[in-house]
Amino acid sequence: MNQTPLAIGQTAILSRDGLQALIDGLIERRYRVIGPTVRDGAIVYDDIAGVQDLPAGWTDRQAPGSYRLERRDDQALFGYAVGPQSWKRFLHPPLELLFTAHLGQAGMTIEGGEGSEEGSGEAPQAPERFAFVGVRACELHAIAIQDRVFQEGAYVDQGYASRRAGTFIVALNCGTAGGTCFCASMQTGPKADAGFDLALTELHPWPEESGTPDAAGGDFLVEVGSEAGAALLGQVPHGPPSDAQLAAARAIVARTAGQMGRTMHTDGIKALLQDNPGHPRWAEVADRCLSCGNCTMVCPTCFCTTVEDHSDLAGASAQRVRRWDSCFTLDFSYIHGGSVRHTTQARYRQWLTHKLANWIDQFGTSGCVGCGRCITWCPVGIDITEEIDALRGAAEPAQRSSDGDPHGGT
Repeated sequence: MNQTPLAIGQTAILSRDGLQALIDGLIERRYRVIGPTVRDGAIVYDDIAGVQDLPAGWTDRQAPGSYRLERRDDQALFGYAVGPQSWKRFLHPPLELLFTAHLGQAGMTIEGGEGSEEGSGEAPQAPERFAFVGVRACELHAIAIQDRVFQEGAYVDQGYASRRAGTFIVALNCGTAGGTCFCASMQTGPKADAGFDLALTELHPWPEESGTPDAAGGDFLVEVGSEAGAALLGQVPHGPPSDAQLAAARAIVARTAGQMGRTMHTDGIKALLQDNPGHPRWAEVADRCLSCGNCTMVCPTCFCTTVEDHSDLAGASAQRVRRWDSCFTLDFSYIHGGSVRHTTQARYRQWLTHKLANWIDQFGTSGCVGCGRCITWCPVGIDITEEIDALRGAAEPAQRSSDGDPHGGT
């Protein structure tokens, strides 16, 4: 192993000890390192200190309205799809303090939160510097979509921009497709193509019958995506990849692309949704939908919020906070006189049409990255790929296995 600096686009081989050294290097640079870990029966994103915190030997089996963890037959660190959380919760937190107002003898004083703007007279709080480890390709695209929403328009969300500016991203090329994944349909994965500092492909032994080239168990092919990534990797023991390891990495990604649990037919989808507000399918799906908002909470791109003011009983201080909201709540579209969308049918139609059609008009891209979370975490198993098939008038949705997992959860 050596520590020779690499240029952007170059690759190297990293051992598990090297991955630990990389995490140590991030901690030494005072990043708050966030990665996947097992907690409460799911793989979630939380603080990690090293390789020992990663979900070694675990995979997930996902289907509409169903998620469970299972043991793998190896000790792969990233042998799962995606869990209930997305990186959105760190860059666009569920609850954010905008400012606190204090009333004293000298008058009113304002203490700013992360949403404070320069020149406002408020004192903004310094944001944490995050390092995300194990960011999938679909999630990189989701972060890029939220970048457009929050910081590339006429009005910049200062809190988001400050958190995003200091983020270091270690991406992960997928070696496992979930039963509800359809990133290949959305052209957002399974290989990370941009938006990362370093990108890993886990090279672990595959079953002999798979025909996939064998690779040294526990090693990672790492690609440099930025100058910051090159600088960090240059301080971590690494070595040159062999032709067999490069071939194995390509085969792993190709295998995953061929194992998507779902397919989204996107041809003409914008017109399909915008031109069919009276389609009978909206009423049919509304009969099942609970308007619970789970799909918007787990979605890595949904950004709807509400603002609330709270004061203490003495009237000496008050806080303005912003929290996640959902277009499925009755109050979300409330204006003087009532809610604009008072039926579940109207709210579901609004969500799906905005996500897959109107979003293109607003931001130049679909609001869906094919992660499949909205399907897995819907209590009644509503499948948006099936809904699109139904709106097209397809006689039968695409054939799927009985448990929704086309590859047996490996």
